[in-house]
Amino acid sequence: MSTQLPSRKTQAVIATAKNMKAIVYTKYGPPEVLQLKDVPKPTPKDDEVLIRMHATTVNRTDCAFLRAKPSFVRLVSGLFRPKRTILGDEFAGEIEAVGRDVKSFMNGDRVFGFSGVSFGAHAEYMTMPEQGMLTAIPVNMTYEEAAPSTEGAHYALNDIRKADVRSGQRVLINGATGAIGSAAVQLAKYRGAEVTAVCDTKNVELVRSLGADKVIDYTEEDFTKSDGDYDLVFDAVGKSSFGACKRLLKPGGIYCSAELGFLYQNLFLALWTSIFGSRKVIFPIPKDTKEDMLFFKELIEARKFRPVIDRRYPLEQIVEAYRYVEKGQKTGNVVITFGHDSGT
Repeated sequence: MSTQLPSRKTQAVIATAKNMKAIVYTKYGPPEVLQLKDVPKPTPKDDEVLIRMHATTVNRTDCAFLRAKPSFVRLVSGLFRPKRTILGDEFAGEIEAVGRDVKSFMNGDRVFGFSGVSFGAHAEYMTMPEQGMLTAIPVNMTYEEAAPSTEGAHYALNDIRKADVRSGQRVLINGATGAIGSAAVQLAKYRGAEVTAVCDTKNVELVRSLGADKVIDYTEEDFTKSDGDYDLVFDAVGKSSFGACKRLLKPGGIYCSAELGFLYQNLFLALWTSIFGSRKVIFPIPKDTKEDMLFFKELIEARKFRPVIDRRYPLEQIVEAYRYVEKGQKTGNVVITFGHDSGT
């Protein structure tokens, strides 16, 4: 049985100018709880812009909040049901209206950005504050290319910055083909590090094209048993542990994971190793800043960073997109399109 959501062209009720189509969830659960609905179109506040969506993504953060797993997600999103019912944290679109106090954007501007746990991008329209993580799309970049340029890069940059990766250091990145991992490879190279990337056989050449100096194929070799002496081991998929990777670190070396680990161990290890031992665990809390959005734009324009795109789905097939992301096998990013022209 097909799980494709009904086409907007075949909806029984045509949305009025005050409504929009959005993917809504009112209870936690699997992708099947998602519904395509007519909901009120948002109105920008004085310091906000209204963006007509052209592209967004489905990522691990969306999946975590959809199912409320790990359970601490409920502390942010709602104990019994989601307070924010529209997911999607990165996007690209066109500004349709601006608040009275907005100075740096105007109607018709092509923009991309990151909304963090405020979400809202799985809808035809969303609002963003002028001073939020929002900026103009680089020239000659499409909406579909711009949308997946922020979430993975945002988390990778926060970790690499906290680890103080510098020129000449040796960095190992496990899960180098995910949204975070593929961004981490490029950001570590930008900072001058020597990068060893871990991936599967089919993505070896892709990872090399992102700048990796050495690639370990995990289908043939266990990277935790390889030669060590790294300044940073960054597990971008959370499938290893500090215990397994500690031998790879030089004295003063750092282990960082994109996941909390078994029984949230990475939080406790970050505290413990800050006092004891020469090898450290870090688990930085990401900061959302306008400056980082401008930095991502500069990197893209300088051809120092590009998002990796695995698959594209129309909005009506977002259930299939979530199912695919939940398999944990995607390469880079999964993009959702809205049926508008996705060109420049």
